[in-house]
Amino acid sequence: EPNLSGFDAPPEPRGAAMRRRQFIAGLLTAVLAPPLAAAAKDQAGVPHLGVLWPFDEKRVLNAFRQELRDLGWIEGKNIVFEYRASHGNDSLLPALAAELVSLDVDVILTWGVTAARVAKQATTSIPIVNGSMSNPVRAKLVDSLAHPGGNLTGITSLTPVLSAKRLELLKELVPGLSRVAALATPAPTASFGLQETEAAARSLGIELRAKVVERADQLDEAFASAARERAQAVIVLPDLMFDQNRTRLLRLAAMHSLPAVYYARGYVEAGGLASYGSSFAAQFQRAAALVDRVLKGTKPADLPVEQAVKFELTINRGTAKTLGLAIPPMLLILADEVIE
Repeated sequence: EPNLSGFDAPPEPRGAAMRRRQFIAGLLTAVLAPPLAAAAKDQAGVPHLGVLWPFDEKRVLNAFRQELRDLGWIEGKNIVFEYRASHGNDSLLPALAAELVSLDVDVILTWGVTAARVAKQATTSIPIVNGSMSNPVRAKLVDSLAHPGGNLTGITSLTPVLSAKRLELLKELVPGLSRVAALATPAPTASFGLQETEAAARSLGIELRAKVVERADQLDEAFASAARERAQAVIVLPDLMFDQNRTRLLRLAAMHSLPAVYYARGYVEAGGLASYGSSFAAQFQRAAALVDRVLKGTKPADLPVEQAVKFELTINRGTAKTLGLAIPPMLLILADEVIE
């Protein structure tokens, strides 16, 4: 099994220009590059899978790789992975996508609306499978869920719709909740989620204050502003930039004693109060099945976009105790995982 945490040299170049591009890409993607790729690159007729990875999330990538292996695609034997990662820096994505296109990979796997748009801009012919995207129709990535059209398909995470449920969860956790700060970015996923959350707040009689940040260095002021406005809690809306700054977010929430609900269990495992959302690992396992079908000849336009079906409620009882919150017994019963 390849070690995803080490550095390995990029595959042998095909020319001087390619050498320069692969060297640069190798530096950018060292965390993801497995040692088997170099040995397998020269195998004639072996499919090449380009991985355009916008965030350092190895657990999800490992789930995808294992599922693909279970489907018969053995990395370094009958398929080669070309890893390209931006490590949370979206400005790097266009160059990385162009690199994968120049390598003439057979399929591109990616994550999120932003990366999907970049991939579609880079190629209209290479199939693209996106393992987690919010509202791809509204984002104009596909024509419809049933008939994607074009060269992209994948899994929709339904995170905007789930934002309303997270707000309901927060109301259950914080007695007398009336004022909440919503942390978002201008990205499409967060924008869609913010609209859904605002609608849910109105129906629940909660005053919602949006805190929209474009960069990580704005997070401190966003939390300070929420505290000044006497927000009683925070809801963090989905965005990979937040994932890249998870530790900072958790520290700020703790520093201001603000209960916060997140969209992924990783936050709660690291000390956050609670999360509710689709299982990214499960979504990328389904994405592996789509990649399998594409490699066997099915066009993305003929593969309906699937909706996430597995959702996880995770609660950190230790964090709740620190915040002086009593978790309702029913939530403890419904939780998929309770962290002590």
